[in-house]
Amino acid sequence: MTKLTLGSYPHMLGFEQLERLLERTAKSSEGYPPFNIEQRSEGAYRITLAVAGFSEGDLSITVEDRQLVIRGRQRDDGAERIFLHRGIAARQFQRSFVLADGVEVGEACMENGLLHVDLTMSRPETVVQTIKIRKG
Repeated sequence: MTKLTLGSYPHMLGFEQLERLLERTAKSSEGYPPFNIEQRSEGAYRITLAVAGFSEGDLSITVEDRQLVIRGRQRDDGAERIFLHRGIAARQFQRSFVLADGVEVGEACMENGLLHVDLTMSRPETVVQTIKIRKG
């Protein structure tokens, strides 16, 4: 069976990076922590992650190569405490979201165990460019 790629379509030029992004996104499908994505208005979005037990200092938010990356790492102070039952693990995570061109990350805030990250999308101006034809 032949794998179809965006390069298989002669009118789709320069989309190889998009194909790599789709493959990379498909590989990162872990379900922790759960999250919501909501559209707040035209061009405004909010990602909300359930990060109960994490403090602001346990979390980092970065933009790397057009990807929003949210990492969480709790300090494990279990050596100082004696647990009779440990059902809440000090679990680390990494969540990545691929950002389209024009999407900017705004502010982030913690509220009741939820991390909110606001995004805005600016619409690029339509550009019409005329190419001169020179004699060869």
